[in-house]
Amino acid sequence: MDYYQLLETEQAIAFVKERFERDLCAKLNLVRVSSPIAVLEGTGINDDLNGTERPVSFPVKALGENRAQVVHSLAKWKRIRLMQMGMKPGGGIITDMRALRPDEDYTNLHSVYVDQWDWEQVISSDQRCVEKLRETVNTIYQALRNTEKEIELNYKEIKSVLPPEIKFLHSEELLTMYPDTTAKEREAIAAREYGAIFIMGIGGELSNGEAHDGRAPDYDDWSTQNEDGYIGLNGDIIVWHPLLKCPLELSSMGIRVNPEALMKQLNLKGCPERSNLLYHSMLLNGELPCTIGGGIGQSRVCMFMLKKRHIGEVQVGIWSEEQRNIMALEGVELL
Repeated sequence: MDYYQLLETEQAIAFVKERFERDLCAKLNLVRVSSPIAVLEGTGINDDLNGTERPVSFPVKALGENRAQVVHSLAKWKRIRLMQMGMKPGGGIITDMRALRPDEDYTNLHSVYVDQWDWEQVISSDQRCVEKLRETVNTIYQALRNTEKEIELNYKEIKSVLPPEIKFLHSEELLTMYPDTTAKEREAIAAREYGAIFIMGIGGELSNGEAHDGRAPDYDDWSTQNEDGYIGLNGDIIVWHPLLKCPLELSSMGIRVNPEALMKQLNLKGCPERSNLLYHSMLLNGELPCTIGGGIGQSRVCMFMLKKRHIGEVQVGIWSEEQRNIMALEGVELL
């Protein structure tokens, strides 16, 4: 990669991030805040993802060797911050989340390093419904489309591909439509057909006895029945990558658990004892506000907007020499 190409790529990355965040904050009334890179073990504040990923942890000398964990995401921390800030319904926060996920498998879409916009908005209790979820997804999607249009105006070699509207599909609907496929295969079929989809109800058990994908029990509400007759008030924003010819998840988000949904999901996952942890106790005691929120992958958004073939083209990661050599043969140089 020559110096000019490297500089142009870095400038384009900065342009995408600034343009998208500005639009998103304006549309969702979000205030930028500072956030931690690590939290103490035993508080229940860290995101457990699917429950199998190992967090990076370390002892803190100044705290008597108590251990801290590098965050997986800030899904639960944000609710505590909103409480501390006294945010009212309609107001929210956004921050840069930086995580290490050493159990990720290396692919064109994954690396050990994860960067995302973590955002959270306070809602009223009567907004804990699929209508609010859809409205918020549409808002985020329009911010994505606006960013892509500006990229097209400023970088003539890049063409917009996002459709005017995002298609909403429940994971149970997808299963009914394509019963003889895996969840990932169903995602690919739908993303290719519609260009941009939001798959709702991720984490709850479907009619085949399986969940579409794993979700921790203590942030997204994936067990409450919504007015469409399905379970789940959460989901993923997925787009079709035109060069890789595969689905690309840009965001995981949802309406967050209330005390009833929290206890139901803790029991479904076989971990009711977590209700005694700090975060869970605060939620069960009614101290935390009702919220909707999620994470939006920064490198993934840049990768899609700039039509890059590997996430290593838009973020500095740790790559094996073998992978670097393979991508170099394809004309792709990793940062």
